[in-house]
Amino acid sequence: MSTVNEQYEIVIGLEVHAQLLTQSKLFCGDSIAFGAEPNTHVSPITLAHPGTLPKMNRQAIGHAIKMGLACNCEIEKKNYFARKNYFYPDLPKGYQISQHTTPICKEGFVPIKTDAGEKNIRLNRIHMEEDAGKSLHDVNEYNTAVDYNRAGTPLIEIVTEPDLRSSDEAFAYVSELRKLVRYLGVCDGNMEEGSMRCDANVSVRKKGDKQLGTKVEVKNLNSIRNVKRAIDFEAQRLIDMLEAGETIKQQTRSFDANNGTTFAIRDKEDAEDYRYFPDPDLTPFDLKDDFINEIRASIPALPAERVAIYCSTYNLPEYDALVLTEEKETADYFEAAIQHTQNYKAVANWLLGPVKSWMNEHSRSINDFELKPEQIAALVQCVDDGKLSFSTASTKLFQLLLQNPTVAPAVLAEQNNLIQQSDSSELEPVIDAVLEQLADKVAAYKKGKKGLLALFVGEVMKRTKGKADPKKTNEIILEKLK
Repeated sequence: MSTVNEQYEIVIGLEVHAQLLTQSKLFCGDSIAFGAEPNTHVSPITLAHPGTLPKMNRQAIGHAIKMGLACNCEIEKKNYFARKNYFYPDLPKGYQISQHTTPICKEGFVPIKTDAGEKNIRLNRIHMEEDAGKSLHDVNEYNTAVDYNRAGTPLIEIVTEPDLRSSDEAFAYVSELRKLVRYLGVCDGNMEEGSMRCDANVSVRKKGDKQLGTKVEVKNLNSIRNVKRAIDFEAQRLIDMLEAGETIKQQTRSFDANNGTTFAIRDKEDAEDYRYFPDPDLTPFDLKDDFINEIRASIPALPAERVAIYCSTYNLPEYDALVLTEEKETADYFEAAIQHTQNYKAVANWLLGPVKSWMNEHSRSINDFELKPEQIAALVQCVDDGKLSFSTASTKLFQLLLQNPTVAPAVLAEQNNLIQQSDSSELEPVIDAVLEQLADKVAAYKKGKKGLLALFVGEVMKRTKGKADPKKTNEIILEKLK
C-alpha cells in the first residue's frame, strides 16, 4: 500500500554562497580574517561613508573564474556589477553590490554519485557579490548589535537548476561542492565559520506533474547535515499542507537546528523588489582569453581525475581512492609518499589506518602530521624488507617515530630492538620447544586440524615477544610438521 509521501516528488534547487580565499574584501583593502574583534576590519569604504569609491579585487575575479571552469561553465567575458537594493541594519550602503544580468559563469554542471549512478546537477549560474555584515541578537538584552567585519567580503553564489530530487542528493551535491572549492583553493569550505552557506529552494508536486510547485526558501544552512534535515522537514510540511487542502505561499524560512524545524521569516521577494541597476561607481570589466587560460592552467587534478588514476595506474580499490582524495592535502601527501616506494597499496593502508587514527584521535589534519611522506614510505620499506611486521611497525615503531620524527624508521627500529627475527638458526630452537610442549596439538594437526597452525605461530610470537618473522615462522613450522 503506497503512503502519501510516495505520491509526491520533491524538487530542490540550491544556492551556495562561498567566501573567496582572498586577503582583503571585494572592493577595498580591509582584511577578511575570521575571528577578529567586532568592527575592527572596517574602513570608510566598508562603512559606506560619503565620497568613498570601491575598487575591484583582481584575485576574487580569478577565483570565480577558476570555480566556473572546474564546474564546466561558460565564462562571461563582458561583466559589470549591479546594485541590489534592500535595507537591513547589516548592510551599511543600503544596497549590496552583486551581479545580475551578467553572471561571470553561466550554466555548467557538477556530477554527483547517487544510488542510481552518476548524475549531473546543472548550474544556472555562478555570480560574484559582496557579503553583508552580521546582526547579533544575543549581545544586548534590548538591542540588536551589528558587526561589520564581514561586510564587503567577496563571495560567489553557485545556483543550481531545480535538478535535485531528494535530501540525499542535496547532501551529496554540497559535499562535492565543498570538496571542489577546497581542491581549487578558492574557499576553505568551513560551514561552521560561515565561509560556506547554503539556501535550499524546496517545492513538491504530484509524481508525473510537469509544473513546479510553489517553492519556499530555507536560508543560511550552516552544515551539510542541516541541509539534509531542513529539506526533509520542509518537504514533509509542504506535503502535509497540500493534503490538508491548504495553499502554499512563496516565502523565506529559517531552520532551527535544535528541534529540526523551519519557521517563516518573511514573504519571498521577487527580483523587481530589489530594483537592480548597474553600479555607477564600478566600471564594467572585460576578461581576456590570456587571463582565463592562465587560470585554467592553474587548476590542479580534481578528485574524479585522481580517483581514476589511483584505480587504474596504482591499482587501488575504489574505496581507498575515494577516501584518499576526499581532502586535497591527503591526496597530495599520498602522491608525495609514492615517489619513494612502488607499494602503493601499503602507503594507502598506512594513511587510511594508523595516520587517519592519529588525526581522529588528536582532531588534527594531515597538515599537522609531523612525519614527512618519505618517512611513511620508509616504514613501508621496513615491512616489505621483512625487518618488522606491520603490526609491530604500526603499534610500536609508529609511536616512537612520532616522538622522534627526524630519525629514520630503520634506525629507530634497530635502536629499540624491534627488528624481527628471520634467521632460521635463531627461530628453530624456539619452534622446536613450542612443538614439543604442544605435542598433543601437533598430533591433532596431523590428523587434520589444520587451524592449529595459527596456535603454533602465535606461541612462537609470544616467546619472541613479537619479534619472530611470521612468514619465516610459518615456513619452518610447516616444514617440521610434514
